[in-house]
Amino acid sequence: MTVVRHADRRRTETPNAVMTTLASPTLGGSGHALWQVRMDPGAAGPEHRMTGEQLWTVVDGAATVEIEGDGPSELGPGDTVVLPAGRLRRIVADERAGLSALVTGPGDARAELSDGTDRGTPGWIA
Repeated sequence: MTVVRHADRRRTETPNAVMTTLASPTLGGSGHALWQVRMDPGAAGPEHRMTGEQLWTVVDGAATVEIEGDGPSELGPGDTVVLPAGRLRRIVADERAGLSALVTGPGDARAELSDGTDRGTPGWIA
């Protein structure tokens, strides 16, 4: 059994969000990653795809999720979305409430921007 203590969590800030790693291959030894995402009101992540499926559950606030081939989906507190691997996606936080979500996915998933740039495995997932 591995216990990840509160003090051992990792915090990563990007221009769009703050990710707090709760468990990952380098933090607890899991093959999966679990992290919290916080986005300010109106913040939007870049359009990108991941090599692994992710599950996002909204804890507080709201977001619009745009997935290649699907129309946008509005999410509120308690809603969970399954983001398939390999499809372009973008998360946009609510303009008034922002977004707080718990996310899980494979700890070795890689990110690729819409222009094909390989961004590797994000630090909050690794």
